[in-house]
Amino acid sequence: MNVLRQPARSPVAGGEPARQTGGAGDGPAARAGARSTADETGSVSATLAAQIREDIARADGWIGFERYMHAALYTPGLGYYARGELPFGRLPGPGGQGGDFVTAPELSPWFARALAVQVAQALQATQADEVFEFGAGSGALAAQLLQALDAQGVPVRRYTIVEVSGGLRARQRERLATFGERVRWADAMPAPMRGVVLGNEVLDAMPARLLAWDGQAWSERGVALHEERFTFADRPTDDRPPTPGPFVPGSVAEIQPQAAAFVTSVAAQLERGIALFIDYGFPQDEYYHPQRSGGTLMCHRGHRADADPLSDVGLKDITVHVDFTAIALAAQDAGLDVAGYTSQGRFLLNCGLADLLADAPLRERADAHRLVAEHEMGELFKVIALTRGVDTELLGFRAGDRTHRL
Repeated sequence: MNVLRQPARSPVAGGEPARQTGGAGDGPAARAGARSTADETGSVSATLAAQIREDIARADGWIGFERYMHAALYTPGLGYYARGELPFGRLPGPGGQGGDFVTAPELSPWFARALAVQVAQALQATQADEVFEFGAGSGALAAQLLQALDAQGVPVRRYTIVEVSGGLRARQRERLATFGERVRWADAMPAPMRGVVLGNEVLDAMPARLLAWDGQAWSERGVALHEERFTFADRPTDDRPPTPGPFVPGSVAEIQPQAAAFVTSVAAQLERGIALFIDYGFPQDEYYHPQRSGGTLMCHRGHRADADPLSDVGLKDITVHVDFTAIALAAQDAGLDVAGYTSQGRFLLNCGLADLLADAPLRERADAHRLVAEHEMGELFKVIALTRGVDTELLGFRAGDRTHRL
C-alpha cells in the first residue's frame, strides 16, 4: 500500500470483511431480499445519473467535478447522503444493507468519552452550555458525548445538530429521543453561536474542485458524456493549487473552496467559542507533495475503496482529504485564532484516553487502540481547533501540537 494514497476511511478489523456461508442468512429469502435491495438502489442510481446527464446537456456538455460531486452526494432523495440510509458500519452487508465505512464514534464510544474531556474544558472556558454539531451522521457521537458530559457533571443545556439530510435527521431523532428537548435540529447555520462547534468527518465530504497539470498549463477537470456514459474532460482555468509545486505532468490535485467557505461561515456566526474539526488530511506541503501526483480523491462502498467517482453514482461515498493549511488560513482571514493542530492519536491521548481505558474490557481497549494507532486512524486523522475570545490552553493540544507545520 502506498502510504500517500491509503484509503481515507479506517478499514474493518482484520482487513477483509467477514464472509458468511450457509445458515438462515444465506437462504433463498435472504438472497431474494438482497436482489430486491439491489434493484431498488440500482433504480435510484439510474434516476440520479439521468438527472446529471440532463444537467450536463443544459451546461453545453460539461460540468465541473465540484458540481458533479455535489449532485452525487446531496441531490434530495437520490444523493449518497440524501437518501437517509446509514452508510456507517463495521462490516458490509448483502444488497447494500451493511456499512460502507466506519467512523470513530461508530468504532468505539471511547472516542466521544475522550473528546468530552476537551469539550468540557471548552464549555467552561467560554462560560457556555451549548454544543453545535455539523453532520451528525447516525447520532452516535451526539449520544455518547452527551452521556459523557453528564457523567463529568458538565451538562449541556442544548445540543444543536445541523443536518441537511432529512432522512439522517429522522434516524438521529430516533437515536437521541431519550435526551428530549436538549437536542434540536437545524438545516442552516445557527446564529449566533456561543459554545463548542464540532465537525467529525464533515470537511472531507464537501465538494472539491479538480485541477489537472499537463506539464504546460492547468485545466479544471470536469465531467462530460461519451455515448451517454460519464467521462472526465478538461477545460482551461485560472485556478491553481496554492503551492508552486513542483508538479509532474499528468498530476491531478484538489482545491476545496467550499470547505474554506464553510469555515468562513462558521466564523461569521461564532460569537465566542471553540470549533473542533476532526478529519483525515495534511498540511499543504504534504497535501501537494510530488509523490501524491494522483491527488486524494477516493470512493468508498462496502468497506472497499476505489478511485472511480463516475460509476455507481449516488451509491458510494466520494471524498477528498482535507488541506488543513487552507482551513487554517480561511479561519484566520475570518477573524478566528488557530489554537491547536495535531494528530487524532495525540489529541485523544492528551485528553486522557489511556487513563480512561484502564478498567475497560479487552475488546473495548482493542477498538480504542485503532483510534490512536499510527497505521489505523491515529496519524492520518487530524484535529484542528479554531477559537474566538478564548485564551485557555486546550488540553487536547498540550503535547505534540503541530500548528507550526500549517
